[in-house]
Parts: sequence; C-alpha cells; structure tokens
Amino acid sequence: MIKLKTYKTIFVQNLFPFYDEMEIESFFYLILAQNHNLKRIDLALNPDLEISKNDIETWNIICEKLKQEIPIQYILGKTSFHGLDFFVDKSVLIPRPETEELIDWIIADAKKNNLPKTLKILDIGTGSGCIAISLKKNLPKTKVFAIDVSKKAIITAQKNAAANDVQIHFIAQNILETQNLDQKYDIIVSNPPYVRNLEKNEIQKNVLNNEPHLALFVDDDDALIFYKKIAVLAQKNLEPNGNLYFEINQYLGQETMQMLKNIGLVNLELRQDIYGNDRMIKGSF
Repeated sequence: MIKLKTYKTIFVQNLFPFYDEMEIESFFYLILAQNHNLKRIDLALNPDLEISKNDIETWNIICEKLKQEIPIQYILGKTSFHGLDFFVDKSVLIPRPETEELIDWIIADAKKNNLPKTLKILDIGTGSGCIAISLKKNLPKTKVFAIDVSKKAIITAQKNAAANDVQIHFIAQNILETQNLDQKYDIIVSNPPYVRNLEKNEIQKNVLNNEPHLALFVDDDDALIFYKKIAVLAQKNLEPNGNLYFEINQYLGQETMQMLKNIGLVNLELRQDIYGNDRMIKGSF
C-alpha cells in the first residue's frame, strides 16, 4: 500500500518531461475519478488515503501510455462532452469544446424559432454521436438521425446513445456518394473533415498519431468537398424555415461563406468560438 498523495508526486515527476504540470494534474484527477470514484476534494480531505499494489500497477500502465502521447480519453475509454459521458476509441474523434458551442447555438435557435414541435434533425459525420446525442438529450421531442461512413464509428455511437438513454436512428453511409437523402429535415448539422494536409504541422502529435485521419483531413485542393456536397443535398432536403449548421476550418471562414452563398444559401451567419476563431456557420434556403 502507498499513500495516494505520495503516488501523485511520483506520477507528476514521471510525466513532467512530457506535459506541463497543469495538464498532468488534470490527468491525475481524471484517473482518480474513473478508477477510484474519488474527486479532488476527497484527496484534500483525506490525505492518508492509500492505494493497493494492483492499483499502482494500473496507474503505472496508464502513465506509460501517457508517455507515448496517447490521449487520456482513449486510455480511459471515455470523455465528458456537453455534460454527458461518451465512450471513445480510435474509431472516432475525441469531441472538442468548440463543438459544444455549435450545439448550444442549435438548441437556442430550436427553442426560440417557430418550428414544428417534432423536429427532424440530421447529423452528418456523427463519429462518437456527440452532436446527435446531445441535441436529442436537450431537445427530447425531436427525431434525430445520424450518418457516418465508418461502421466502427456507428457501433461506438450506438453504444453512446444507449448509455445516455436516447434513441437515434443511425445510418452507415458515405455522404460523398449519396445522391439523395431519404427525407426532409428541419435541421441538418455537420462537423465534417476539414483539416487540410498543409495544416498537419499545426496538429498536436497525440492527435496526429492517434485520432482517425478519415475524420480529420481533406485534400488541400478540395478542402470544402464535404461542405459543398452537404449543402447541395440540404438544398433539396431542408424543410422551409429549416437551418443548416456547420463546424468549419478556422482559416476558411470567408471561403466557406462564399461557397455556400453561391449554392444558394441565405441568412448566412459566421460565428467565432471561445478562442476567437471562425468556427461555425448557419444558413437556410
């Protein structure tokens, strides 16, 4: 047995060459919560808490994976997003805080606009299901559909829907090969691949080496391929007074706005995220 407080010092020292102290602290308390069901305050109030030899082995294994720069979310197999817990593995992207802002925008619009009581929502490129599930959880009267090209991602998303007690209609489908959507929707939302290959040098190593490139990258010479395709489909399948929402590449805000305008979208609005980057677009037909 060893005092947890003592092991924390060892944990920090082992990871200090790889991460800053604040990030290591966040790792420590995430592991503490998941593996021991303890919070920061529990350790502060009980400095003599001990962990067993088996517990130490588990912590050491996690520590070694962190040294390899594997994201903590993949190591623990879960993450928190929009107040909900989501299973994540290497088949799906780790949900980002910026996407929570997109969800907040959609929820606020849905609640204030004069739309049908039973909204139909389509999430294209659902990944872990974080957008679809968060919208369904906050707008329970909606019917939510979600598409992804990856069957492994669909399996993870289905697991997340069940864990969060919501019903989502998942569809394994390549949106770029889709000629027509099967019905009309009040809201279509997508956070598609948008990182250009030329931007790879800006991507953190732990993301580049672990998260699925299929969900991240697009060719430099056709960076808006998903936005064009989805907008064209939405032109036929968005209900009157319905809205199309996108998360976008921060460097391509104006280019994306112009492309959508050329396709025929109106009432276009570009919003920045909490970091001041162009990140979200809304439009309608």
